[in-house]
Amino acid sequence: MSEAARTWRTPMIILIFSTIVMMVSFGTRSGFGLFLQPISSDLGWGREVFAFSVAIQNLFWGLSQPIAGGIADKYGSGRVIAGCTVILALGLYLMSHASTPGEMTLTAGILIGTGLSGTSFGVILAVIGRSVTEERRSLFLGIGAAGGAAGQLLLVPLGQSFLADYGWTTTVVLFAILVALTLPLAAALTGTRGNQGPAPMPVKEQSLSEALREARADRGYMLLTIGFFVCGFQLAFIVTHLPAFIVDHGAEASLAATALAVIGGANIVGSFLAGVLGSRFAKKNILTWIYLARGAVIAVFILMPISDTSILIFAGAMGILWLSTVPLTSALVAHIFGVRYMATLFGIVFLSHQIGGFSGAWLGGVVYDATGSYDMVWWFSVALSVLSALFHFPIAERPVARLVAAAN
Repeated sequence: MSEAARTWRTPMIILIFSTIVMMVSFGTRSGFGLFLQPISSDLGWGREVFAFSVAIQNLFWGLSQPIAGGIADKYGSGRVIAGCTVILALGLYLMSHASTPGEMTLTAGILIGTGLSGTSFGVILAVIGRSVTEERRSLFLGIGAAGGAAGQLLLVPLGQSFLADYGWTTTVVLFAILVALTLPLAAALTGTRGNQGPAPMPVKEQSLSEALREARADRGYMLLTIGFFVCGFQLAFIVTHLPAFIVDHGAEASLAATALAVIGGANIVGSFLAGVLGSRFAKKNILTWIYLARGAVIAVFILMPISDTSILIFAGAMGILWLSTVPLTSALVAHIFGVRYMATLFGIVFLSHQIGGFSGAWLGGVVYDATGSYDMVWWFSVALSVLSALFHFPIAERPVARLVAAAN
Protein backbone atom coordinates (compact mmCIF):
# COMPACT_ATOMS: atom_id res chain seq x y z
CA MET A 1 0.00 0.00 0.00
CA SER A 2 1.36 3.47 -0.92
CA GLU A 3 2.03 6.04 1.76
CA ALA A 4 -0.70 8.31 0.33
CA ALA A 5 -3.24 5.50 0.49
CA ARG A 6 -2.20 4.62 4.03
CA THR A 7 -2.59 8.28 5.08
CA TRP A 8 -6.04 8.51 3.54
CA ARG A 9 -7.29 5.24 4.99
CA THR A 10 -6.93 6.26 8.62
CA PRO A 11 -8.52 4.18 11.40
CA MET A 12 -11.26 6.80 11.75
CA ILE A 13 -12.10 6.77 8.02
CA ILE A 14 -12.15 2.98 8.07
CA LEU A 15 -14.43 3.02 11.12
CA ILE A 16 -16.85 5.51 9.54
CA PHE A 17 -17.07 3.77 6.16
CA SER A 18 -17.32 0.32 7.77
CA THR A 19 -20.10 1.54 10.02
CA ILE A 20 -22.10 2.94 7.12
CA VAL A 21 -21.86 -0.34 5.18
CA MET A 22 -23.00 -2.32 8.23
CA MET A 23 -25.69 0.23 9.06
CA VAL A 24 -27.34 -0.21 5.67
CA SER A 25 -26.90 -4.00 5.30
CA PHE A 26 -27.85 -4.92 8.85
CA GLY A 27 -30.60 -2.28 9.04
CA THR A 28 -32.17 -3.58 5.83
CA ARG A 29 -32.04 -7.16 7.03
CA SER A 30 -33.42 -6.25 10.48
CA GLY A 31 -36.72 -5.17 8.96
CA PHE A 32 -37.53 -8.57 7.44
CA GLY A 33 -39.91 -9.40 10.26
CA LEU A 34 -42.16 -6.61 8.97
CA PHE A 35 -42.61 -8.54 5.72
CA LEU A 36 -43.81 -11.79 7.33
CA GLN A 37 -47.51 -10.98 7.44
CA PRO A 38 -47.92 -8.88 4.28
CA ILE A 39 -45.98 -11.33 2.08
CA SER A 40 -47.73 -14.39 3.55
CA SER A 41 -51.13 -12.72 3.11
CA ASP A 42 -50.44 -11.37 -0.37
CA LEU A 43 -49.10 -14.66 -1.72
CA GLY A 44 -51.48 -16.92 0.22
CA TRP A 45 -48.83 -18.69 2.31
CA GLY A 46 -48.64 -19.86 5.89
CA ARG A 47 -46.02 -18.22 8.07
CA GLU A 48 -43.63 -21.13 7.73
CA VAL A 49 -42.87 -20.35 4.06
CA PHE A 50 -41.39 -16.89 4.56
CA ALA A 51 -39.93 -17.94 7.91
CA PHE A 52 -38.12 -20.76 6.10
CA SER A 53 -36.70 -18.26 3.59
CA VAL A 54 -35.36 -16.15 6.44
CA ALA A 55 -34.00 -19.30 8.06
CA ILE A 56 -32.18 -20.19 4.82
CA GLN A 57 -30.90 -16.61 4.73
CA ASN A 58 -29.36 -17.07 8.17
CA LEU A 59 -27.88 -20.41 7.16
CA PHE A 60 -26.31 -19.15 3.93
CA TRP A 61 -25.09 -16.03 5.70
CA GLY A 62 -23.30 -18.34 8.13
CA LEU A 63 -22.05 -20.83 5.51
CA SER A 64 -20.69 -18.01 3.35
CA GLN A 65 -19.07 -16.15 6.25
CA PRO A 66 -15.90 -18.29 6.67
CA ILE A 67 -15.47 -18.32 2.87
CA ALA A 68 -15.85 -14.54 2.62
CA GLY A 69 -13.51 -14.14 5.59
CA GLY A 70 -10.91 -16.47 4.09
CA ILE A 71 -10.93 -14.60 0.76
CA ALA A 72 -10.72 -11.26 2.58
CA ASP A 73 -7.82 -12.46 4.73
CA LYS A 74 -5.88 -13.66 1.68
CA TYR A 75 -6.76 -11.18 -1.08
CA GLY A 76 -8.13 -8.11 0.68
CA SER A 77 -11.45 -7.08 2.16
CA GLY A 78 -12.43 -4.45 -0.41
CA ARG A 79 -13.16 -6.93 -3.21
CA VAL A 80 -15.24 -9.11 -0.90
CA ILE A 81 -17.25 -6.16 0.43
CA ALA A 82 -17.90 -4.81 -3.08
CA GLY A 83 -18.91 -8.20 -4.49
CA CYS A 84 -21.24 -9.00 -1.61
CA THR A 85 -22.81 -5.55 -1.82
CA VAL A 86 -23.77 -6.30 -5.44
CA ILE A 87 -25.15 -9.74 -4.46
CA LEU A 88 -27.18 -8.24 -1.58
CA ALA A 89 -28.67 -5.50 -3.78
CA LEU A 90 -29.47 -8.05 -6.52
CA GLY A 91 -31.10 -10.40 -4.01
CA LEU A 92 -33.33 -7.62 -2.68
CA TYR A 93 -34.36 -6.54 -6.17
CA LEU A 94 -35.18 -10.08 -7.33
CA MET A 95 -37.05 -10.73 -4.08
CA SER A 96 -39.57 -8.10 -5.15
CA HIS A 97 -40.48 -10.32 -8.13
CA ALA A 98 -40.69 -13.59 -6.18
CA SER A 99 -44.07 -15.31 -6.45
CA THR A 100 -43.35 -18.91 -5.40
CA PRO A 101 -41.78 -20.38 -2.26
CA GLY A 102 -38.76 -21.52 -4.31
CA GLU A 103 -38.16 -18.04 -5.70
CA MET A 104 -38.50 -16.51 -2.24
CA THR A 105 -36.00 -19.00 -0.82
CA LEU A 106 -33.53 -18.25 -3.63
CA THR A 107 -33.76 -14.46 -3.32
CA ALA A 108 -34.63 -13.65 0.31
CA GLY A 109 -32.73 -16.72 1.49
CA ILE A 110 -29.68 -17.69 -0.57
CA LEU A 111 -28.74 -14.46 -2.36
CA ILE A 112 -29.39 -12.07 0.52
CA GLY A 113 -27.73 -14.41 3.01
CA THR A 114 -24.64 -14.66 0.81
CA GLY A 115 -24.54 -10.89 0.32
CA LEU A 116 -24.69 -10.28 4.06
CA SER A 117 -21.58 -12.43 4.62
CA GLY A 118 -19.35 -9.70 3.18
CA THR A 119 -21.25 -6.59 4.22
CA SER A 120 -21.86 -7.26 7.90
CA PHE A 121 -19.96 -8.24 11.01
CA GLY A 122 -17.49 -10.97 10.01
CA VAL A 123 -15.50 -9.15 7.32
CA ILE A 124 -16.27 -5.59 8.39
CA LEU A 125 -15.28 -6.03 12.04
CA ALA A 126 -12.02 -7.66 10.94
CA VAL A 127 -11.26 -4.55 8.88
CA ILE A 128 -11.91 -2.37 11.93
CA GLY A 129 -9.97 -4.68 14.25
CA ARG A 130 -6.88 -4.60 12.04
CA SER A 131 -6.82 -0.83 11.84
CA VAL A 132 -6.17 -0.19 15.55
CA THR A 133 -3.98 -1.37 18.39
CA GLU A 134 -4.94 -4.05 20.92
CA GLU A 135 -5.71 -1.39 23.55
CA ARG A 136 -8.27 0.37 21.33
CA ARG A 137 -9.63 -2.68 19.51
CA SER A 138 -12.54 -3.57 21.82
CA LEU A 139 -13.69 0.07 21.88
CA PHE A 140 -13.55 0.44 18.09
CA LEU A 141 -15.34 -2.86 17.58
CA GLY A 142 -18.02 -1.68 20.00
CA ILE A 143 -18.42 1.58 18.10
CA GLY A 144 -18.66 -0.30 14.79
CA ALA A 145 -21.26 -2.71 16.13
CA ALA A 146 -23.20 0.20 17.63
CA GLY A 147 -23.14 1.97 14.28
CA GLY A 148 -24.46 -1.15 12.60
CA ALA A 149 -27.20 -1.26 15.20
CA ALA A 150 -28.15 2.28 14.24
CA GLY A 151 -29.31 0.87 10.92
CA GLN A 152 -32.04 -1.02 12.73
CA LEU A 153 -33.13 2.16 14.50
CA LEU A 154 -33.25 4.14 11.25
CA LEU A 155 -34.30 1.67 8.56
CA VAL A 156 -36.98 -0.37 10.33
CA PRO A 157 -39.33 2.64 10.82
CA LEU A 158 -38.47 3.74 7.28
CA GLY A 159 -39.37 0.27 6.03
CA GLN A 160 -42.69 0.33 7.89
CA SER A 161 -43.46 3.72 6.34
CA PHE A 162 -42.63 2.40 2.87
CA LEU A 163 -44.79 -0.69 3.50
CA ALA A 164 -47.76 1.46 4.48
CA ASP A 165 -47.39 3.77 1.47
CA TYR A 166 -46.11 1.54 -1.33
CA GLY A 167 -46.47 -2.13 -0.36
CA TRP A 168 -43.81 -4.77 0.18
CA THR A 169 -42.55 -5.12 -3.41
CA THR A 170 -41.64 -1.44 -3.81
CA THR A 171 -40.18 -1.35 -0.32
CA VAL A 172 -37.76 -4.15 -1.17
CA VAL A 173 -36.68 -2.36 -4.38
CA LEU A 174 -36.02 0.85 -2.46
CA PHE A 175 -33.87 -1.11 0.00
CA ALA A 176 -31.95 -2.60 -2.94
CA ILE A 177 -31.16 0.89 -4.22
CA LEU A 178 -30.01 1.99 -0.77
CA VAL A 179 -27.63 -0.96 -0.51
CA ALA A 180 -26.21 -0.27 -3.99
CA LEU A 181 -25.36 3.30 -2.95
CA THR A 182 -22.83 1.98 -0.42
CA LEU A 183 -20.74 0.24 -3.10
CA PRO A 184 -18.11 3.03 -3.47
CA LEU A 185 -17.26 2.83 0.24
CA ALA A 186 -15.55 -0.54 -0.32
CA ALA A 187 -12.60 1.36 -1.85
CA ALA A 188 -11.48 2.41 1.64
CA LEU A 189 -11.88 -1.04 3.18
CA THR A 190 -9.08 -2.86 1.40
CA GLY A 191 -6.01 -4.74 2.56
CA THR A 192 -5.06 -7.79 4.63
CA ARG A 193 -3.04 -8.61 7.71
CA GLY A 194 -3.52 -5.26 9.41
CA ASN A 195 -1.70 -3.15 6.79
CA GLN A 196 -4.47 -0.55 6.99
CA GLY A 197 -3.27 0.72 10.32
CA PRO A 198 -0.47 0.03 12.77
CA ALA A 199 2.25 -2.45 11.86
CA PRO A 200 1.44 -6.03 12.86
CA MET A 201 3.19 -7.77 15.73
CA PRO A 202 6.44 -9.54 14.81
CA VAL A 203 4.80 -12.96 14.87
CA LYS A 204 6.08 -15.86 12.78
CA GLU A 205 4.10 -16.11 9.56
CA GLN A 206 1.27 -18.59 9.88
CA SER A 207 -0.70 -20.30 7.11
CA LEU A 208 -4.48 -20.46 7.11
CA SER A 209 -4.44 -24.23 7.66
CA GLU A 210 -2.14 -23.77 10.66
CA ALA A 211 -4.45 -21.10 12.06
CA LEU A 212 -7.45 -23.41 11.70
CA ARG A 213 -5.65 -26.28 13.43
CA GLU A 214 -4.58 -23.96 16.24
CA ALA A 215 -8.15 -22.74 16.75
CA ARG A 216 -9.62 -26.23 16.59
CA ALA A 217 -7.27 -27.36 19.35
CA ASP A 218 -8.24 -24.46 21.61
CA ARG A 219 -11.01 -25.42 24.07
CA GLY A 220 -12.07 -21.81 24.57
CA TYR A 221 -12.58 -21.28 20.85
CA MET A 222 -14.83 -24.33 20.66
CA LEU A 223 -16.87 -23.14 23.67
CA LEU A 224 -17.17 -19.66 22.15
CA THR A 225 -18.38 -21.17 18.88
CA ILE A 226 -20.99 -23.36 20.56
CA GLY A 227 -22.21 -20.54 22.81
CA PHE A 228 -22.69 -18.14 19.89
CA PHE A 229 -25.36 -20.51 18.47
CA VAL A 230 -27.68 -19.24 21.20
CA CYS A 231 -27.23 -15.61 20.21
CA GLY A 232 -28.21 -16.40 16.64
CA PHE A 233 -31.22 -18.48 17.67
CA GLN A 234 -32.64 -15.75 19.91
CA LEU A 235 -32.03 -12.82 17.59
CA ALA A 236 -33.38 -14.51 14.45
CA PHE A 237 -36.49 -15.76 16.24
CA ILE A 238 -37.26 -12.34 17.71
CA VAL A 239 -36.52 -10.24 14.62
CA THR A 240 -38.55 -12.61 12.40
CA HIS A 241 -41.53 -13.34 14.65
CA LEU A 242 -41.84 -10.50 17.18
CA PRO A 243 -43.81 -8.26 14.77
CA ALA A 244 -46.36 -11.03 14.13
CA PHE A 245 -46.41 -11.91 17.85
CA ILE A 246 -47.25 -8.29 18.66
CA VAL A 247 -50.05 -8.09 16.08
CA ASP A 248 -51.40 -11.46 17.32
CA HIS A 249 -51.92 -9.81 20.72
CA GLY A 250 -54.11 -7.08 19.25
CA ALA A 251 -51.57 -4.30 18.73
CA GLU A 252 -51.12 -2.23 15.60
CA ALA A 253 -48.42 -3.11 13.05
CA SER A 254 -46.88 0.30 13.74
CA LEU A 255 -46.10 -0.83 17.31
CA ALA A 256 -44.17 -3.78 15.90
CA ALA A 257 -42.01 -1.40 13.86
CA THR A 258 -41.59 0.82 16.91
CA ALA A 259 -40.49 -2.17 19.01
CA LEU A 260 -37.84 -3.14 16.44
CA ALA A 261 -36.68 0.48 16.31
CA VAL A 262 -36.45 0.58 20.12
CA ILE A 263 -34.34 -2.60 19.98
CA GLY A 264 -32.11 -0.82 17.46
CA GLY A 265 -31.79 2.32 19.60
CA ALA A 266 -31.00 0.40 22.77
CA ASN A 267 -28.69 -1.79 20.71
CA ILE A 268 -26.49 1.23 19.97
CA VAL A 269 -26.03 1.85 23.67
CA GLY A 270 -25.50 -1.82 24.50
CA SER A 271 -22.94 -2.42 21.75
CA PHE A 272 -20.93 0.67 22.70
CA LEU A 273 -21.01 -0.21 26.40
CA ALA A 274 -19.91 -3.76 25.61
CA GLY A 275 -16.93 -2.39 23.72
CA VAL A 276 -15.99 -0.10 26.60
CA LEU A 277 -16.41 -2.80 29.25
CA GLY A 278 -14.53 -5.32 27.12
CA SER A 279 -11.45 -3.09 27.20
CA ARG A 280 -11.51 -3.05 31.02
CA PHE A 281 -12.88 -6.40 32.19
CA ALA A 282 -12.73 -10.05 31.16
CA LYS A 283 -14.80 -10.36 27.99
CA LYS A 284 -15.92 -13.91 28.69
CA ASN A 285 -17.38 -12.85 32.07
CA ILE A 286 -19.35 -10.04 30.44
CA LEU A 287 -20.68 -12.50 27.86
CA THR A 288 -21.74 -14.88 30.64
CA TRP A 289 -23.83 -12.17 32.29
CA ILE A 290 -25.28 -10.99 28.99
CA TYR A 291 -26.72 -14.44 28.24
CA LEU A 292 -28.10 -14.84 31.76
CA ALA A 293 -29.71 -11.41 31.48
CA ARG A 294 -31.29 -12.33 28.14
CA GLY A 295 -32.92 -15.39 29.68
CA ALA A 296 -34.28 -13.32 32.57
CA VAL A 297 -35.67 -10.62 30.26
CA ILE A 298 -37.44 -13.17 28.03
CA ALA A 299 -38.89 -15.05 31.02
CA VAL A 300 -40.29 -11.88 32.60
CA PHE A 301 -41.77 -10.77 29.26
CA ILE A 302 -43.64 -14.05 28.75
CA LEU A 303 -44.83 -14.29 32.35
CA MET A 304 -46.21 -10.73 32.45
CA PRO A 305 -49.43 -9.66 30.67
CA ILE A 306 -48.65 -8.53 27.11
CA SER A 307 -49.35 -4.81 26.64
CA ASP A 308 -47.95 -1.89 24.65
CA THR A 309 -45.87 -0.91 27.67
CA SER A 310 -44.48 -4.39 28.33
CA ILE A 311 -43.60 -4.79 24.65
CA LEU A 312 -41.60 -1.56 24.59
CA ILE A 313 -39.88 -2.36 27.92
CA PHE A 314 -38.94 -5.78 26.55
CA ALA A 315 -37.64 -4.20 23.35
CA GLY A 316 -35.49 -1.74 25.29
CA ALA A 317 -34.07 -4.37 27.66
CA MET A 318 -33.44 -6.87 24.88
CA GLY A 319 -31.93 -4.16 22.72
CA ILE A 320 -29.26 -3.43 25.34
CA LEU A 321 -28.28 -7.11 25.13
CA TRP A 322 -28.85 -7.52 21.37
CA LEU A 323 -25.51 -7.08 19.58
CA SER A 324 -23.46 -6.52 22.72
CA THR A 325 -22.17 -10.07 22.21
CA VAL A 326 -20.61 -9.23 18.83
CA PRO A 327 -17.78 -6.82 19.78
CA LEU A 328 -16.92 -9.00 22.77
CA THR A 329 -16.90 -12.24 20.78
CA SER A 330 -14.90 -10.79 17.87
CA ALA A 331 -12.46 -9.09 20.28
CA LEU A 332 -11.96 -12.40 22.08
CA VAL A 333 -11.05 -14.09 18.80
CA ALA A 334 -8.54 -11.34 18.00
CA HIS A 335 -7.12 -11.37 21.53
CA ILE A 336 -6.62 -15.14 21.63
CA PHE A 337 -5.36 -15.71 18.06
CA GLY A 338 -4.29 -12.30 16.71
CA VAL A 339 -5.76 -10.34 13.79
CA ARG A 340 -4.08 -12.07 10.81
CA TYR A 341 -6.95 -14.53 10.25
CA MET A 342 -9.56 -12.74 12.32
CA ALA A 343 -12.14 -12.65 9.50
CA THR A 344 -11.83 -16.39 8.92
CA LEU A 345 -11.81 -17.46 12.57
CA PHE A 346 -14.66 -15.14 13.55
CA GLY A 347 -16.47 -16.29 10.41
CA ILE A 348 -16.46 -19.86 11.72
CA VAL A 349 -17.79 -18.70 15.09
CA PHE A 350 -20.40 -16.70 13.22
CA LEU A 351 -21.42 -19.79 11.25
CA SER A 352 -22.54 -21.30 14.55
CA HIS A 353 -24.47 -18.07 15.22
CA GLN A 354 -26.24 -18.39 11.88
CA ILE A 355 -27.06 -22.08 12.32
CA GLY A 356 -28.76 -20.89 15.48
CA GLY A 357 -30.45 -18.17 13.43
CA PHE A 358 -31.73 -20.73 10.92
CA SER A 359 -33.12 -22.80 13.79
CA GLY A 360 -34.77 -19.85 15.54
CA ALA A 361 -36.41 -18.35 12.46
CA TRP A 362 -37.68 -21.66 11.07
CA LEU A 363 -38.69 -23.25 14.37
CA GLY A 364 -40.76 -20.19 15.20
CA GLY A 365 -42.81 -20.66 12.03
CA VAL A 366 -43.13 -24.42 12.48
CA VAL A 367 -44.22 -24.18 16.12
CA TYR A 368 -46.71 -21.40 15.42
CA ASP A 369 -48.31 -23.21 12.47
CA ALA A 370 -48.57 -26.38 14.58
CA THR A 371 -49.78 -24.87 17.88
CA GLY A 372 -51.00 -21.34 17.11
CA SER A 373 -48.56 -20.00 19.72
CA TYR A 374 -44.90 -19.07 20.14
CA ASP A 375 -44.74 -20.04 23.84
CA MET A 376 -42.62 -23.18 23.36
CA VAL A 377 -39.96 -21.25 21.46
CA TRP A 378 -39.85 -18.42 24.02
CA TRP A 379 -39.16 -20.88 26.85
CA PHE A 380 -36.64 -22.80 24.79
CA SER A 381 -34.79 -19.48 24.34
CA VAL A 382 -34.67 -19.05 28.12
CA ALA A 383 -33.13 -22.51 28.56
CA LEU A 384 -30.57 -21.81 25.84
CA SER A 385 -29.49 -18.60 27.62
CA VAL A 386 -28.53 -20.57 30.70
CA LEU A 387 -26.61 -23.12 28.62
CA SER A 388 -24.69 -20.41 26.77
CA ALA A 389 -23.70 -18.74 30.02
CA LEU A 390 -22.32 -22.07 31.23
CA PHE A 391 -20.31 -22.44 28.00
CA HIS A 392 -18.73 -18.98 28.22
CA PHE A 393 -17.69 -18.94 31.85
CA PRO A 394 -14.81 -21.50 31.63
CA ILE A 395 -13.16 -19.88 28.55
CA ALA A 396 -9.47 -19.12 29.18
CA GLU A 397 -9.11 -15.51 28.04
CA ARG A 398 -5.43 -15.42 27.12
CA PRO A 399 -3.41 -15.35 23.86
CA VAL A 400 -2.24 -18.66 22.43
CA ALA A 401 1.33 -19.75 23.16
CA ARG A 402 2.50 -18.57 19.72
CA LEU A 403 1.58 -14.96 20.50
CA VAL A 404 2.94 -15.11 24.03
CA ALA A 405 6.28 -16.42 22.78
CA ALA A 406 6.46 -13.72 20.11
CA ALA A 407 5.80 -10.98 22.70
CA ASN A 408 8.63 -12.24 24.98
